[in-house]
Amino acid sequence: MDFKRFRIPLYIIATILFGIKTYIMYRFMFNLELENKMQEFILSINPFVSAFLIFALSVWFKKQSRQMKFLRYTALIGTLILYFNLVFYRSFNDFITVPQLFQASNMGDLGSSILTLVEVYDVLFFLDAAVIWYLSRKKPEIMTVSYQKSGKVFALAMSFLLLAGNFFLAEMERPQLFTRAFDREYLVKNIGLFNYHVYDAAVHSKAKTQRVFADGNELPEITEYVDEEVKSDEKSPLYGIAEDKNVIFISLESIQSFVINNEVNGQEITPFLNSLIGDESTYYFENFYHQTQQGKTSDSEFLVENSLYPLSRGAVFFTHGGNEYNGMPEILGEEDYYSAVFHANNKSFWNRDQMYDSLNLDHFYGEEAYEVNQDNSVGWGLKDKPFFEQSIKYLQSMEQPFYSKFITLTNHFPFELSEEDSSIDKYDSSSNTLNNFFPTVRYMDEAVEQFFTQLKESGLYEDSVIILMGDHYGISENHHKAMSEYLDKEEITPYDHVQLQRVPMFIHIPGHENGKVMSEVTGQIDVKPTLLNLLGVPAENDIQFGNDMFIEDRKGYIGLRNGDFISDEYISTRGVCYDRESGEPIETEENTEENTEENTSAENQVANPCDPIQQKVEKEMELSDNIIYGDLFRFVDFSESEDEQNTD
Repeated sequence: MDFKRFRIPLYIIATILFGIKTYIMYRFMFNLELENKMQEFILSINPFVSAFLIFALSVWFKKQSRQMKFLRYTALIGTLILYFNLVFYRSFNDFITVPQLFQASNMGDLGSSILTLVEVYDVLFFLDAAVIWYLSRKKPEIMTVSYQKSGKVFALAMSFLLLAGNFFLAEMERPQLFTRAFDREYLVKNIGLFNYHVYDAAVHSKAKTQRVFADGNELPEITEYVDEEVKSDEKSPLYGIAEDKNVIFISLESIQSFVINNEVNGQEITPFLNSLIGDESTYYFENFYHQTQQGKTSDSEFLVENSLYPLSRGAVFFTHGGNEYNGMPEILGEEDYYSAVFHANNKSFWNRDQMYDSLNLDHFYGEEAYEVNQDNSVGWGLKDKPFFEQSIKYLQSMEQPFYSKFITLTNHFPFELSEEDSSIDKYDSSSNTLNNFFPTVRYMDEAVEQFFTQLKESGLYEDSVIILMGDHYGISENHHKAMSEYLDKEEITPYDHVQLQRVPMFIHIPGHENGKVMSEVTGQIDVKPTLLNLLGVPAENDIQFGNDMFIEDRKGYIGLRNGDFISDEYISTRGVCYDRESGEPIETEENTEENTEENTSAENQVANPCDPIQQKVEKEMELSDNIIYGDLFRFVDFSESEDEQNTD
């Protein structure tokens, strides 16, 4: 090519190459749902707008060497940012946030999990950076520009004009886009990944200052909302039924409810858990949803202990592990309960060492408490069966009554298990992740059954209430094609995806004889009030956003951290309101496709029945966020009665 003839500046070439690459990644590597032609258009221009905004800065460098150096390193750094987001997205179907960058200590524990997310063809994503690097090194004299000041100002002005145009179109397409920051997909597809990261950094900085300026004056609004919209005066029919009993809480890693009472290759997936459903000592909640976000298992713990929502960005365990809380270990400690968590992983993972101190947990049995070797470990560490086997001696030695939590590991992505530990065959689909999922779920089921036997042999079984709960999803949206094969569906719709967020929830009370299947819509935020009532522990002045799962006077909906919700009648996701039972979209003025004079007249428009609940969900999450960001519980003495607090 005769570069001297064409004289295309390198910053223009870089903009074009980087923009094309970014668009390809948006369109084909990220699962960004495009609903109309305007969204298609915005998605096609924002990669080039972002690239031009950055690369055009090079014209301000007078020296040729500095201009070329800026372009090649900017292209490389931009490529790495894109690629890290891609690898992260393959696992979590989400984009990296600033708080997660402070969780880098977790990376060392991911091991083979990350390697399974890397593809051979990924090297192609670095091709444009290599071209830019080559041209900046070998053809600097014809790739460099030397504009007058007016030309530099014009390039900068054009950058900001294009950016403003992009933002204007984005706001037209998605009103209040920047106030609904919990929906990262909308931000990325409307303003681009790089602008999203800048926005995310600004939000993070604002959140960090919120604690500094908080003074407790925010609490009256929160307590008023909780008293009027969440709390109930109804007494649970099971209040105190497990008084003074030990609590054994088992967090079931990555399990989803679709495996319960289901088969793969003609083999039962969870025979023991299935048997509990028919046990008269067990309550099984078939419409129980996980409500975690980027913190996954740690978010699950946070929900259970506090009945507060996790954050939409990062993990509370990391970002606000030093806050004041009024969690179950502290509340039960006042009732002479000894509290402990069992998890064969290091104490710094998810910042558990600091967070458990904030929750006033008495003891954490981490990896140092276990004998872990090559034979008894796989994937993320100690296999579930030896984990329970080695834990029982600690449980027997604990002072009673105790509140204990066991966090399993084996059923964790990438779901590795040897043939000798596999009791059922893998599934055969287009997704290795889903294929491997079923044997590890079965292994976990067998480990739990073994643990029940050990509890009976140890004499702890009869004096305990046992909770089994799935912590979060195991199969992400990236495997919907394979999931549709397994579930015998043409496709996994947004409605189906929300229903797949159901996780198993069992409350097993030995000696109790009224167990049954519960169909009410419930979630992890309801666990704390439910468990405290079972134990007969009053918490009238606590601030919590969940309800006892056994009462009828409940708020009637469960909010997911991405803004979706499930109510007794409806499911709302991606701006569409569905009938919860049928799964059919409810036609409203927002989603009716026809646009005639007849159906747009005022008398024929149908109000969206999901809107009132949506407003409550967003309000609850805002108030919960305020508690966390402002560390507001440092201003509350939960040992005082409500009347005493009101007179202070």
